[in-house]
Amino acid sequence: MSIDEVSRRPFWNLLVPLVGIMFCGIPGCVTEPPIPVPPTSGAVGATSDDQRLTFPSPDADVPVGAPGLKNLVTYHPGFVSGSAPRGVQGFATLEALGVRTVVSVDGGEPEVEIARDRGMRYIHLPVGYDGFDEARRLQLIRAVLDGLELGAVYIHCHHGMHRSAAAAAAVVVGSGWATADEAIERMRVSGTSRRYQGLYQCAARSIPIDAAEIEAVDPDFPEVDRPDDFVEMMIEMDLAVEHLGLIAGADWGPPESHPDLVPVAEAGRLADLLRVASEGGRAAAELDADFAARLDRQAEQVTRLESLLLVPELDPIALDRALAAIRRSCVSCHIDHRD
Repeated sequence: MSIDEVSRRPFWNLLVPLVGIMFCGIPGCVTEPPIPVPPTSGAVGATSDDQRLTFPSPDADVPVGAPGLKNLVTYHPGFVSGSAPRGVQGFATLEALGVRTVVSVDGGEPEVEIARDRGMRYIHLPVGYDGFDEARRLQLIRAVLDGLELGAVYIHCHHGMHRSAAAAAAVVVGSGWATADEAIERMRVSGTSRRYQGLYQCAARSIPIDAAEIEAVDPDFPEVDRPDDFVEMMIEMDLAVEHLGLIAGADWGPPESHPDLVPVAEAGRLADLLRVASEGGRAAAELDADFAARLDRQAEQVTRLESLLLVPELDPIALDRALAAIRRSCVSCHIDHRD
């Protein structure tokens, strides 16, 4: 089936295997209300005739949780954004929801084997906290449209609030399912911070894409797409720390010398790089068995800085202390492993 055929067919015809699991979202259709399942609830798939594990409605104005998943927001029937699945439980929930394709826009390595064991295809198309280019948007649209031919599609980043929401918004606009304004409203439901202006711009600048242009995109997407060059990642980390220093010198706003810098995006980028580095071959080959865990702890430090940058009223003293702790951690790691 071509992409053009997919775009013309009524969506619910693509999801016949999911009847009784998913919402059809059609006026007059008999539907059931979503069941927000907290992460601590009972066994996945333990359902009854009158209660089934379902995705939230496309009109839901708050995200919901499910076993092993957080921040579930439906952007189009059968196309949902959320957090990275937590282990076997998260993928069991996705399977129960009828998901056949999982798209990760996070930098970390996806848990491909767990997904494969559940009969799901994993597609890894990482995006940055500062946004993504048109080529990536076309890939995301193609990946989602292809996935919908098989079943529901789940797109995630790390927390399911920022990058996956922006990617989902770009997809629904590019596919002609929503206007840019409507997609941005869904991003707000996901909890995308207004400080990630690059992500919002990706949605705001999106337009419907011609089916032929989508059809021209190579559909052979990777299960894992990660930088193999550890040195290159270290250079990127050093640059991010340097940028955060400039930002701190400008009272935690964009510095005059570099007005394009977005403080929270730089922190998010650094945290992502550290997570990716902790999972790579270089970390695994290090003689120090704690090296990967050390990088992971540094990623948590940076994530705390990122959280401080997301609050409405910034606390410069707390931010300065957080950055100082990150710098000390970097210096200590360099002494042990680089210098």
